[in-house]
Amino acid sequence: MKNKVILLILDGLGYSYARKLMGNLEGWVDSGEAQLWKGQSVLPSVSGPCYASIHTGLTPQDHGVTSNYHQGKLEDADIFSAVKSAGGTTAAVAHSFFSDYFQASPFNHLRDMEVDDINRPIQHARFYTMAGENKAQPATPSDIDLFWQMSLLIQRHQPDYFLFHSSTLDSLGHHYGFDSIEIDKNCYTIDAALGDFIPRWQEQGYDVIVTADHGQSARGHHGGTEAIMRDIPIYYFANPHNPIQGPSTNHVIAQTALAPSILQRMGIPIPESMQASPVWK
Repeated sequence: MKNKVILLILDGLGYSYARKLMGNLEGWVDSGEAQLWKGQSVLPSVSGPCYASIHTGLTPQDHGVTSNYHQGKLEDADIFSAVKSAGGTTAAVAHSFFSDYFQASPFNHLRDMEVDDINRPIQHARFYTMAGENKAQPATPSDIDLFWQMSLLIQRHQPDYFLFHSSTLDSLGHHYGFDSIEIDKNCYTIDAALGDFIPRWQEQGYDVIVTADHGQSARGHHGGTEAIMRDIPIYYFANPHNPIQGPSTNHVIAQTALAPSILQRMGIPIPESMQASPVWK
């Protein structure tokens, strides 16, 4: 592999809120240690369709996941399958939707919550379900615990591609609205943790990308066409020994370009089904 990549999806973190609330990430952009682009989610701007588009490079109208009610493994090529086909290793700490779409469907708790199997598309994985979620109990795992789970998997297996996905901000946004003190405090917590973990992952040889699946309105809604629902941040921390070549910072990156761009950065053949042009080298 040319480069190992970590992709972090902070669910629901729209572009404007990231710019206001993520002080560590923005500080690295100011110092030139990270690059930032605005991205635009697919439509509908809903989690399941966006998860699928991020990894297949296809629109929901093409991959078939048009809502969060979809169940079933996708047939299209994706980042995990492409990395595995090239002889690489994959890993994830993420919501069970990713297991259902890219690993095995339906999700089986006893089979799928913890995976260490080199024959599966996502070879090393720890999934969560958020079962029992309600306003009194959002059922979101501690993001710091999830970062440590991720770091343990990196230490044990050194995967070439690692997906991290947190549902915290999206869940709290739905319950309290994204323009709320609950979001402010949790953005601070996640941003502070990333201040510790991103340098650790870079030292372990990874490019680190921090993005979101979609944004969210002040009322806690998304799915539609408004910029606050579709605009997402894309922070890129490149391996300092292999700087990234990308578009100008005013270029808006389509969400469907993430999969081919990540594979190109890794030096992995891009499946023919991924039609968007890569934006990074």
